[in-house]
Amino acid sequence: MNKTISVVLPNFNGKNLLEEYLPHTIKALKLADCTYEIIVVDDASTDNSIPFLEEQYPDIITIKNLQNKGFSYSCNQGIVAAKNDLVLLLNSDVKLSPTYLQKLIPYFDDEDTFGVMGQILDSSGAKIEVAAKIPRFNGYKLKSDKQAIPKDLISPKLPTTFLSGANCLLSREKLMELEGFDEIYSPFYTEDLDLSIRAWKLGWKCFYEHQATCLHLGSHTTKTHFQKVKIKEIYFRNRMFFHAIHLNRKDLKRWQIQLFFLEVIPKLLLGQFWILKSYLGLLDHKHQIQKSRRKIRKLMMQNQGRKSIAEVTGIINSLLVNKELTILQ
Repeated sequence: MNKTISVVLPNFNGKNLLEEYLPHTIKALKLADCTYEIIVVDDASTDNSIPFLEEQYPDIITIKNLQNKGFSYSCNQGIVAAKNDLVLLLNSDVKLSPTYLQKLIPYFDDEDTFGVMGQILDSSGAKIEVAAKIPRFNGYKLKSDKQAIPKDLISPKLPTTFLSGANCLLSREKLMELEGFDEIYSPFYTEDLDLSIRAWKLGWKCFYEHQATCLHLGSHTTKTHFQKVKIKEIYFRNRMFFHAIHLNRKDLKRWQIQLFFLEVIPKLLLGQFWILKSYLGLLDHKHQIQKSRRKIRKLMMQNQGRKSIAEVTGIINSLLVNKELTILQ
């Protein structure tokens, strides 16, 4: 049975990007020979994105937000509105290769597949930005900065710690069970790691397909509309959220000590006062964090029992055993 695809594309003042990259998305969908729909969730744009879509692409479904609420919220609106088997989450600044979806769809023949993504190249196509993410721990912190690609094109499926929100193909049924992105991470960053780890905790798998490629302009909206210090503040706050949500109780206490004495205090002593805002943001969201912890714990108990992120890391690394990999520097 052929899979059907709903493209969910969040947009904020990306009219020029839509004009340039939408044709490539449509070409990839047509070459995949599947039934599809495209849903653009507009986050209160002021650049004529909506008039452009209504004139040039009348078949595209548009959802218009009156207020800008960020990436997670916009994606969740599109996921709920989607009608098809699979959801392609796609940033407006991503150019898909023609065979991109042809390479990804077969992964969903396996019922355990949560999602799959291809390699993300920079705008020149010369450098790999995102490949398979290999997990490791630094103290009590989960790190996913180590990347790998297969040494040959016939390598078995490669697992990845997380699927990039910039472009990934996901099971809508599983997405709905997870209730999409956790909006605690708004406006951006870390929501895709959180979503993928929740999927791994339920016994599902995330994969990387090296032969599917796309080009990424790179954080266009974020860099345009936020100052560097604010971006850093949000990034570190959201990494704190992630660990506060996913660590088990024993490791959580140890991580809190590590966080305060090895991250917050040293940065303050160096005059990096933005870290204080990140840390205060963590403290201010205590109740939302507890709600997220309870939600994933309940889902785990309904599926395959509890898993810690240490156990998830072990599962991913066990799937990488005996695979011929090139580690990217």
